[in-house]
Amino acid sequence: MAATGVYVIDAKRYHGKIEVRSPLFGKPKLVIGGRDRTKLVTGLERQLDVVGTALATIAPDVPVHGCFCFIAPEGLLADVGLPIMRTLKINGLSLYYSRRLAKRLNRRGEISLGEIERICDELACQLPPA
Repeated sequence: MAATGVYVIDAKRYHGKIEVRSPLFGKPKLVIGGRDRTKLVTGLERQLDVVGTALATIAPDVPVHGCFCFIAPEGLLADVGLPIMRTLKINGLSLYYSRRLAKRLNRRGEISLGEIERICDELACQLPPA
């Protein structure tokens, strides 16, 4: 939860170039290190639906954002495989490396600290850990 909304973050550690391939016909594909990893997108979309449904009863005007955070092995940015100057997206989900995601989460927003705490507490009750 941040001042700009609720974030569902799927952290991953993969080696290789990360691409979003958009064929002329069909749906875009998430390709990591030359392998189709589009199944990850489907999983995050399911998680977003669950959080969005729970949030609708708590704070329906608060936006829900979904994103991937790709963590570099040994902390080397060059090994993440994401472009440095732009943010890739697939099906509306952003693909970040950790530093860029931190900047996104720390942006100023319209949700107060008290409201953030209230929403977090209520979401924790509705969405217990697995």
